[in-house]
Amino acid sequence: MIESLKKLKEGNARFATGKSIHDIESISSQRIAAVEAQNPFAIILGCSDSRVPAELVFDQGLGDLFVIRVAGNIVAPSQVGSVEFAVSMFNSPLVVVLGHSNCGAIQATIDAMKNPDKPGSINIQAIVRRVKPAIEPMLLNSSLDQISADDAVKANVIKSVAQLSSASEIIESRVAQGRLQVVGACYCLKTGVVDFYD
Repeated sequence: MIESLKKLKEGNARFATGKSIHDIESISSQRIAAVEAQNPFAIILGCSDSRVPAELVFDQGLGDLFVIRVAGNIVAPSQVGSVEFAVSMFNSPLVVVLGHSNCGAIQATIDAMKNPDKPGSINIQAIVRRVKPAIEPMLLNSSLDQISADDAVKANVIKSVAQLSSASEIIESRVAQGRLQVVGACYCLKTGVVDFYD
């Protein structure tokens, strides 16, 4: 687990400083090698945002990461099942819930909370309903207008980590046995840096 987290941090440092080691030549050779099998050392539950491609952000190659992307990096049954699959099939020791700055799903949730009489589509509302419980506790000390988007992103990541850690017997038992670590992180679009949460 510690080695997997270290590899992600080192890869992100390379990416953020423009020193990525994975170029088109290395990826081409990895493509051939990965045809028969994959052995991802980490699972990334990230947002669908087109500006946050996990393999690039962590400077990893084909077959290194098992990536699950959904708007707002929410935890729903299909995401839990995908994590269970990767944990069971590949024994990946690390799950990272990756949020990011300027997240549209977080902003959509804040907007929906400000304007409850303007519902979006039923499918977008399903995402909003999963993000909203992360933001609601913040209203004890602040109004919706005072909540920063960055704080809401962090709250959503932390909530998703807690949900994922307890959403499945497979995940929960591996965490309890020390065979799996679930951590939260946030990618900054401006700097390219990923901050990991303790």
